[in-house]
Amino acid sequence: MNESGHPLPKFMFVTPPRPCPYLPGRIERDMFVELAPPNADRLHLRLAHLGFRRSHNVVYRPDCPGCQSCISVRVLVRQFRRPRSFERIWRRNADITAEIRPPVATREQYALFQEYQNIRHGDGEMALMDFDDYRAMIENTMVESHVIEFRDQERRLVATCLADQLADGLSAVYSFFDATQSRRSLGNHMILWLIETARRQGLPFVYLGYWIRHSQKMAYKSRFQPLEGLGANGWTRLAV
Repeated sequence: MNESGHPLPKFMFVTPPRPCPYLPGRIERDMFVELAPPNADRLHLRLAHLGFRRSHNVVYRPDCPGCQSCISVRVLVRQFRRPRSFERIWRRNADITAEIRPPVATREQYALFQEYQNIRHGDGEMALMDFDDYRAMIENTMVESHVIEFRDQERRLVATCLADQLADGLSAVYSFFDATQSRRSLGNHMILWLIETARRQGLPFVYLGYWIRHSQKMAYKSRFQPLEGLGANGWTRLAV
């Protein structure tokens, strides 16, 4: 059983312990399940409800000894209203168009990905990814996935989001953007776009992965209220 009281699949695997990238001095360990046809989308949805997140052809969830700091969160789309600060971001990026594409990696995306990693996460593992690694992250999927490209008026690629289509929402897998255009708040803009797209599709949720209360890297997620978190009593409104 997991902390929300639901049974987990029997075919689970666990990674070896390693240093936590978010909380210094903590140890990270993940449990994961491989996604495979013919029921990959159905299993993906079930496990998303249990707090799992996709990477390549597996879904994973933290299973860290003595720590439950990672909380799976999702935006309540129907109740979401853009506050004034988000309304400014939305208007500021009115010149940007979003194009939904199949999960196919391009050299243009990879160049932006490299620039983003070098500026924002130069000391992280992802900064070492070559094009084949990047292509695997984008293209190795057994579920319905999309790459959303965000372009300015001059057709320059300024942001990219890899997202999964679930029966009850959109799941943000990974995103990156032109980090030199800080005034645009492109990371926030992509989440706002996912929320509006889910609203148009009549879907109730946008899954944002994990939120950690004491991690500055995760702080932005708590701004997208109302937000639900998965805990001992299932999905409940997250008060932050």
